[in-house]
Amino acid sequence: MPLRIAMIAPISWRVPPRRYGPWEQFASLLTEGLVERGVDVTLFATGDSITSARLVGTAPTGYSEDPDVHAKAWEALHISTVFERAAEFDVIHNSFDFLPLTYSGLVDTPVVTTIHGFSSEQIVPVFEKYNLRGYYVAISDADRHDRLDYAATIHHGIDLDAFELQEKTGEYLLFFGRIHPDKGTVEAIDVAERVGMPLTIAGIIQDRDYFDRFVEPRLDGDQVRYIGPVGPDRRGSVLGGALALLHLVNFDEPFGFSVVEAMACGTPVIARRRGSMVEIVRDGENGFLVDTLHEAVAAVRAAGALQRSRVRVSVDGHFGVDRMVDDYLALYERVLAAHAGGHSLAC
Repeated sequence: MPLRIAMIAPISWRVPPRRYGPWEQFASLLTEGLVERGVDVTLFATGDSITSARLVGTAPTGYSEDPDVHAKAWEALHISTVFERAAEFDVIHNSFDFLPLTYSGLVDTPVVTTIHGFSSEQIVPVFEKYNLRGYYVAISDADRHDRLDYAATIHHGIDLDAFELQEKTGEYLLFFGRIHPDKGTVEAIDVAERVGMPLTIAGIIQDRDYFDRFVEPRLDGDQVRYIGPVGPDRRGSVLGGALALLHLVNFDEPFGFSVVEAMACGTPVIARRRGSMVEIVRDGENGFLVDTLHEAVAAVRAAGALQRSRVRVSVDGHFGVDRMVDDYLALYERVLAAHAGGHSLAC
């Protein structure tokens, strides 16, 4: 009998996301990979999601895509639907954050939770309450919280076939991500201006005030241009066409899909030495780790000398979706054994 997994995706965006939605992207990649391995997966996601698994859709579409969808009401319906059917599954895999944990004490089915970072210290007490009951996965060693126990660290994987190596060195710099102070959009503009190169900015506007005050006044459509969020159909060409991706974050980045995706295209990454960047960026091989804008400027000037084929190779094994699926399958087996024996997997 195949392993039966309930996969809880968020319902902010469709699975897979049309443009933005990293948690939904993770849920899609893992779900499809598990189905290919013969696992019986039921995906709990928005009703318009696309999957080869069995789909259970509560909310008709994502609340970030349709303002008429009431977020809290549909989240309540979404999560309760999963746990009311808990007995049908061997493992419930929670990719939704902390809310599903509040149901986990009501069922016997083990709950694996991939923690995609912490939006605030205020949510940590929920994870602490269910620390000994649940099985937590960190998406990087850097993102492990010192008050929690973890069953594993499993880096995200991407579909490497969706990103072609572009051998030609690009002629622009790229910012790709949420437009928010945490992500360093303004710092990317500063670096591009100092080296005299054009900058393309791609991503959703998450902080409108920040965009209006500090980003939009510096857009000229030529040296600095904003192209909005970029979906899967254009992501490879936008990432691959850049000389380098500027990821000058002002917070401890939990992972960073765009960093690995850029590398898969052969584009080196210039990242601030924070969070998971030290686990992904190999200084002088697939990019550069920097602490200051001065160092970032120097890194841009050195980026063109990196072999783009080596940048691609650096992510080929460790950050592919097959490796991620292997890691989660191994974890599910360990969880089931631990759950049956009533012991922890903390490591």
